[in-house]
Amino acid sequence: MTMRRQPQRVAVLALDGVYPFELGIPSRIFEAVGGLYDVSTCSVDGEPVRSASDFTIGVEHGPELLETADIVVISSISTPAIPVELPEDVAAALKRIAPQARVVSICTGAFILAAAGMLDDRRATTHWQLTDLFRRRFPHVELAPEVLFIDDGPILTSAGAASGVDACLHVVRMDHGSEVANTVARRCVVPPFRDGGQAQYIERPLPELGSIGTAHARDWALGHLRDPLDLSTLARVAGMSPRTFSRRFTVEVGVSPGKWLVGQRVAQAQRLLESSDLPIDRVAEEVGFATGASLRQHFHAAMGVTPTGYRQTFHGSA
Repeated sequence: MTMRRQPQRVAVLALDGVYPFELGIPSRIFEAVGGLYDVSTCSVDGEPVRSASDFTIGVEHGPELLETADIVVISSISTPAIPVELPEDVAAALKRIAPQARVVSICTGAFILAAAGMLDDRRATTHWQLTDLFRRRFPHVELAPEVLFIDDGPILTSAGAASGVDACLHVVRMDHGSEVANTVARRCVVPPFRDGGQAQYIERPLPELGSIGTAHARDWALGHLRDPLDLSTLARVAGMSPRTFSRRFTVEVGVSPGKWLVGQRVAQAQRLLESSDLPIDRVAEEVGFATGASLRQHFHAAMGVTPTGYRQTFHGSA
């Protein structure tokens, strides 16, 4: 008889000045998995919190919820609400987090973790507009402001707003595999995979109305990852010159065609590593990397682990 796995307990900490959209991300993503996570929201004193909008938010739990959580999410707050020094009640609440718990911050939530010393000597990210302020306040944090999220062991920090979705999907993917994460993404109608190293969308102009997009070429490429693909090939599929295609692709997607293609091949490699026993060299062949060494290099750069280590993690959890 197979024992049903106990759901992981997720505690979302709402602070004064919280953005309602970001506060709702964890429950929307984790609860879409279907019984694998139990999400609850708390405040530092169990009282309602003032949102960044024109209403307050009532919560049913106080900081004691953090003591039993497997995952703690620190939601983002408005810039005026970012404290110069961590309030005593917030610091006391954070100290309740169990040592083995994973911690996720969304956007400016990284300021809270950094103020508590939880990001010292770690890599982290936050919203690109607050880079200078963050670096001035927290010189001991290795800030990478150009990425969507950073998974640094037990602590995962993410950039602005929607990157909180990417971070939560990343947690689901690491816990339960790509197929489960992709199912959640489809239910929530969001992109199933945006590599954490993908650039934030920083002051990029929108494509001109009526311009021919690159979506068709992207869809075509996903069906031909196994084949040799280069800029000229993708541009030809899109009916553009390579220069025009590259420019429009970067505007629409936020990264270069080459970096996007590597990300998609890594994502496909994840799925094969989780669902098959193919040798690493064969996985590399199936997703379009020239050699197993090339797969190992790109996979480790994107995921922080080797393909073999990644496979062992999922086979072990299974």
